Amino acid sequence: MAIKAETFFGFLSQNTTQASVFVNHHRSSSRISSSRSSSSSSLKLKRLHWLQHKESSSITSSISSIGLKFRAFATAPESLHTKDESSQSGSSLDFEGELGYETSLTEVGFHQNWPPWKNVPQRYILIGTTALAFVVCNMDKVNLSIAIIPMSHQFGWNSSTAGLVQSSFFWGYMLSQLPGGWLAKIFGGRNVLAIGVLTWSFATALLPSLAGFMPGLIFSRILVGIGEGVSPSAATDLIARNIPLEERSRSVAFVFGGLSVGSVLGLLLAPPLIQSFGWESVFYIFGLLGVAWFAGFQYLKGEEQSYPAAESRPINMASSKSLEELSGSLKDVPWKAFFQSPAVWAMIYAHFCGSWGHYTCLSWLPTYFSEELNLNLTEAAWVSILPPLASVVVTNVAAQIADNLIASGVETTTVRKICQTISFLSPALCMTLSSLDLNLPPWEIVGILTGGLALSSFALSGLYCTHQDISPEYASILLGITNTVGAIPGIVGVTLTGYLLDSTHSWGISLFAPSIFFYLTGTVVWLAFASSKPQTFSRRD
Repeated sequence: MAIKAETFFGFLSQNTTQASVFVNHHRSSSRISSSRSSSSSSLKLKRLHWLQHKESSSITSSISSIGLKFRAFATAPESLHTKDESSQSGSSLDFEGELGYETSLTEVGFHQNWPPWKNVPQRYILIGTTALAFVVCNMDKVNLSIAIIPMSHQFGWNSSTAGLVQSSFFWGYMLSQLPGGWLAKIFGGRNVLAIGVLTWSFATALLPSLAGFMPGLIFSRILVGIGEGVSPSAATDLIARNIPLEERSRSVAFVFGGLSVGSVLGLLLAPPLIQSFGWESVFYIFGLLGVAWFAGFQYLKGEEQSYPAAESRPINMASSKSLEELSGSLKDVPWKAFFQSPAVWAMIYAHFCGSWGHYTCLSWLPTYFSEELNLNLTEAAWVSILPPLASVVVTNVAAQIADNLIASGVETTTVRKICQTISFLSPALCMTLSSLDLNLPPWEIVGILTGGLALSSFALSGLYCTHQDISPEYASILLGITNTVGAIPGIVGVTLTGYLLDSTHSWGISLFAPSIFFYLTGTVVWLAFASSKPQTFSRRD
């Protein structure tokens, strides 16, 4: 055993000078042990072990780098001494324990810091992945608006047929709002979001195979609408359960801001993909992105227990829940109390008004830029990217302002009213300027409209936070209610704009006038009745 110790310390001497000193002491210890009497050797060996222990603290860093070999040696001092030297065992064990503890700290520290995102709080992981899902969401929403042009040429569709195909998305989107909110309330927002992403991604990838069969094509777009329709309520539930009030505006803005990023990426990527690989490639590639997100999200869910979840209040529900229990859960929702609340009606009408301006501009602005401002198709396509691109910036600025105001003590209701008022009045003013005959050059009109539509993103720190503010428990269902009404302009408003355009040949009357009307009336209703004060709806019934 002494030979092994000398060999091992010889290895240490190649790495550090202090280790050589330590070896010399240990050799001295062995010689004294064999030549002295039991009583005197015990006394001196204690002194030498004390010196060993003192000098070992100066070489801790060298020893830690070869921790496993040192741990093997840690028991050597016990074996080097005879039974009558048992009085030294306490000192030897203390020395061993201290060295082993140092080594274990090094090993544990390495594992605790890998992977780099392991120590990121769970709520930030959830918010980041949810925002990425919303990026893919709008990429799959806008891809058809680009691909519809070559598809119409290939299949011989007229404008009415192309409009039918595009509007079918909103059928599924509107029908899935309330079920999505209820499912998120029962099963948890993160579970519903995952199923929603998988549903719309599968339907997107399936579309090229069904394009020649109109009922199948419409059904696939309805499935895309259903999958994307449950996502806002699922995200709202996730935010309400995991994010504290002082971080909520930024979280909502970050998640729903992914929609603007998705619009930009979809409009940028779709044209070159179609030109290089055909229109089918857009649906295959974008659909595959959603499937990849779903797989990654499952991995993150498996790691959830590794993150602190103090703020989280998840709902656990056994998979064996009976149909009767689910029906009872649906009946437990205080529907009557919802519709007795003026704040809920304010949210419903504000959501309808904001969606009217958003969906009609999303559908008709490219045509307006091309026909009214005489921009060519390439210019019109690039200009159409500007509003969602500017919204990405405005969204984060608005969220920071809102959260700072709340953190500084401003009443939450006041903050939400300010943000939503900016969201409504800004586009109303810009649309008014654009519709007047002021002899402005086209690019100034583009800049005005871009600014107005970008400022409408203040709604993410206004209306879209109010659902969580007044009732975290029923936030997903409340958003399902308001978003159901908010989906109506996607069907009625887009169609009515086309009808008015054919009848009046005026963009001011057909596109801008209805939006201005709803923005102004929405502002009045919001200021009069909106509230972010928590409400216990269940106690009213």
